[in-house]
Amino acid sequence: MKHIEQEKEVVFKNACGGFTLLEVLVALVLLSISLVAIFELFSANLRGIAKSDDYSHAVIMAESKMRQILDDDTLAEQTWTESTEDGYRMNTVVSSTASDRTENLQIKLLEINLTVSWIKDSKERTLNLKTLKMVNKQL
Repeated sequence: MKHIEQEKEVVFKNACGGFTLLEVLVALVLLSISLVAIFELFSANLRGIAKSDDYSHAVIMAESKMRQILDDDTLAEQTWTESTEDGYRMNTVVSSTASDRTENLQIKLLEINLTVSWIKDSKERTLNLKTLKMVNKQL
């Protein structure tokens, strides 16, 4: 009879095994904190992708405009501004540089400074490209 009572106690102790309410709540809190951290990482990545897309578009436009300017054989010192339909503004400044070094030569150096700017998320973003072009002096 004693043996049967000991077996009942062992069965009763094993049947009571499980998680307490406190353990379940702690597990849920840890799970929710980790999920929030993961979602924050995803949203930060999406913001970075959108920002790099804007810069990539600006670089493509700036390189295209710079090639047009460099292909112009009648390039002279001047300044102009252009705007695109998608909200980009391009400021171009062509100025003479190193005049003291080229005064005895048949050429002059023109510095081309192209600035592309746009507004994204109420912040103005800019991209600058600079180069030099050698042109013949006009007599």
